[in-house]
Amino acid sequence: MEFQLIAGLVIAIALLIFLVVKTKVHAVVALVIAASIAGLIGGMLPADVISAITTGFGTTLSTIGLVIGFGVMMGRVLEISGAAEQMAYSLIRWVGKRREDWAMVLTGYVVSIPIFCDSAFVILTPLIKALARSTGKSILTLGISLAGGLVLTHHAVPPTPGPLGVAGIYGVDIGLMILWGIVFTLPGMAVFVLYGRVMGPRLEKMILDDTGEDVGAAYRQFEEAATERQKELPSLFLSILPLVLPIALIFLNTLANFFVKTSGNPELANTLLVQLFSFVGNPVIAVGLGLLVAVYTLIPRVPRTDAIAYMEQGVESAGIILLVTGAGGALGAVLRASGAGDVIGATVAGLPIPAILIPFVISSLVRLIQGSGTVAMITGASISAPILMGMPDVNMVFAAQAAAIGSMVFGYFNDSYFWVINRMLGVKNAKHQMLLWSVPTTLAWLSALIMLLLCNAIFG
Repeated sequence: MEFQLIAGLVIAIALLIFLVVKTKVHAVVALVIAASIAGLIGGMLPADVISAITTGFGTTLSTIGLVIGFGVMMGRVLEISGAAEQMAYSLIRWVGKRREDWAMVLTGYVVSIPIFCDSAFVILTPLIKALARSTGKSILTLGISLAGGLVLTHHAVPPTPGPLGVAGIYGVDIGLMILWGIVFTLPGMAVFVLYGRVMGPRLEKMILDDTGEDVGAAYRQFEEAATERQKELPSLFLSILPLVLPIALIFLNTLANFFVKTSGNPELANTLLVQLFSFVGNPVIAVGLGLLVAVYTLIPRVPRTDAIAYMEQGVESAGIILLVTGAGGALGAVLRASGAGDVIGATVAGLPIPAILIPFVISSLVRLIQGSGTVAMITGASISAPILMGMPDVNMVFAAQAAAIGSMVFGYFNDSYFWVINRMLGVKNAKHQMLLWSVPTTLAWLSALIMLLLCNAIFG
């Protein structure tokens, strides 16, 4: 029976990879097919397989579906209102001259929490071109820093949809997921900045020597552009409020729950203050409040129909993420129901590797094979969650983060963000493109892995 369960999982994963990489079958359908194959070969009755798939799909989306929907609506409002640009200009002024690359990585780190990194990079590219002309810094140094900051939180910090979906599959606290996502990715900011400083000028020279193209051609003086543009943008306070408010509320809820658990008095959970924090700090309510604040402070004069249209555009981009996340939850539910997770967990427990590396390795491999970071982290979480839940002494927040940060490795030709960055910066040669993006993403992935292992050894 154990052999049958493992064989079912192996065949299902192989089929999943084949369908995603080699056929026209979408990842959502491929995940459902893989779940069906794993259950049927594992000995489940057809009716039980269908029940596990639908239950797993619904249960996963019940925890994070609305949060993803509200989050992408808010991100769209921040995008069209100019709030993201305001954050970028303000950070550049605060950080100061000769540290513009740090300003850009911080900008990306903050902006990518509510806004998809592809869109954010397109919005902010004219800014880095103007900044490069004004300061004399390599445009590729600034581009690598901005793109790096964007990709770090995109892969690890909710309410970005991918990490949020992973948290839902593992059933972990969103506040803790945010906290540890920041901890694990902070070193990555230094990696991107230092790599950009070293390689940016060299890459520009290499491109000029090889192709005769000057990718550092500028648009306008930054100071003039910033001064004029900021007059048209919402204030910094209003720009960051929709983002800071839900994160603060979620953290308050996490702290309140922690206080109740450590106090030894379960009756505290019923007090008015704790109940209030529990309600407003629930991710659905917190992000919903952030969305309302964004709508009524950032686009107050936009007609009602236009405002609704903007938010619906955001929801359109979230639809596929919701389906992939739900389908990943369905696969995980089948592995739990069939018993494959318990069998593999018992086997892996005897191997001389930390259990926390299981989701990390799966996510990294899927990322290399098919390119999408979101699909990779959801797949890694879906396969590994049933395995790790049957193992003792595994920190589930760390496991969820392992699945998330594993999907950051070696962004290259099958990754849409790879093309957005290189095309916007005018880098066309494959070797130059990989030096610009594939190498630093792998270094950031490695730094996150080191932080994960260190924290797991101390706190796991």
